[in-house]
Amino acid sequence: MDRPSAVERSLREAAPHEIFDVMCSVIERRHHARSVDLLLVDYAMTRLQPVGVLPHTRSAVSVYDSAPGRAFGAQEPHCVYDRSASAVAVYLPVSVRGDRLGILGVTLQVGADEELEAAVLADLQQCAAALAHEVVVAERDTDLFLQARRAERLTLAAEMQWQLLPGRSCARPEYSLGAQLEPAYAIFGDSFDWSASADDLYVTVSNGMGEGIDAALLTNLAVNALRNARRAGLSLSDQACLADQAVYGQHGGHQYLSTLLFRFHLPTGNVEIIDAGSPRVWRVRRGVVEPIELEAQMPLGMFEDTAYVPQHFQVEPGDRLLFISDGVYDALSPGGEKYSLRALAASISSTRLLPAPQVPRVMLQELLGHRGSGPAADDSLVMCLDWRGRTDVDR
Repeated sequence: MDRPSAVERSLREAAPHEIFDVMCSVIERRHHARSVDLLLVDYAMTRLQPVGVLPHTRSAVSVYDSAPGRAFGAQEPHCVYDRSASAVAVYLPVSVRGDRLGILGVTLQVGADEELEAAVLADLQQCAAALAHEVVVAERDTDLFLQARRAERLTLAAEMQWQLLPGRSCARPEYSLGAQLEPAYAIFGDSFDWSASADDLYVTVSNGMGEGIDAALLTNLAVNALRNARRAGLSLSDQACLADQAVYGQHGGHQYLSTLLFRFHLPTGNVEIIDAGSPRVWRVRRGVVEPIELEAQMPLGMFEDTAYVPQHFQVEPGDRLLFISDGVYDALSPGGEKYSLRALAASISSTRLLPAPQVPRVMLQELLGHRGSGPAADDSLVMCLDWRGRTDVDR
């Protein structure tokens, strides 16, 4: 077999829209595969859709009750044997640094009583990992993979918001993080961002006022102002102040943004936080679900020259934090009943055994069950962070 570096080199030399075709050729040549498919998860994270096949209405498969969906949820390879056809379908996660992109499906020939060789499975996993990295890079230069994620057309505001996001999940030894927005194809004001360095994890969760394009433009302005300040090495307080000035300078206090800003110190678990508004924070510690009470300060851009003062708290290994926007709390049932804090606490408790990247999707599905199928009055955001911290060896 070729070395994995040869596969990576072939992908890097391919045109962005051809990297999956190159991967198909490599797998077919190495393993005599009967078929190779790349399924990417849609924006709502409910369907896996094939690359290069439009429309997706007949060819998509469910994340919840399908063999590819099982591999996607568990983030482990899943094999389905068809002994009558002497074949095995192998489904492998296509993920990069914890960001779950989709599934690589490969159908191979096996003997009637044979199992898939461990070496073959390992090689397919390396192919899936290499493909994941190249898909992320290729999205800068081709629409092929972004189109594959669309079960329906995005609104223009939603297009702007999804392009603003860093991803939908990420992982490091110290933490695992996942977030989701609804309605996925028509969001406008809610957003999130994160960035990690050697010793710090920065997280922001925003709930912008307004609707449609105006809300998306407001959020884009604030998030990019926060990024500009963070990348200049400014403190969390100064990041909030710069974004506040940018929003106020543009809108004069007529539009503003509720935002939570966090800096997690990875070696110690100390958390610096500014509550500018804001979406709310819940904690699950040793099975106990409780809100974290914070001192609310002015939203970004409401007044000129607002000074922001950080608060501090400590996270412990095993803690789970959830950041939840007003669109969840204020969601109404068809009968006008508000989604209560008790219902939210029950949803947080019922998802406690799921990995962090899966929690937002499941919680928002439960919210949809409460709200019904009608149009949402506001967009909703859920972010989940599982904190593991550093061991003595890591330090």
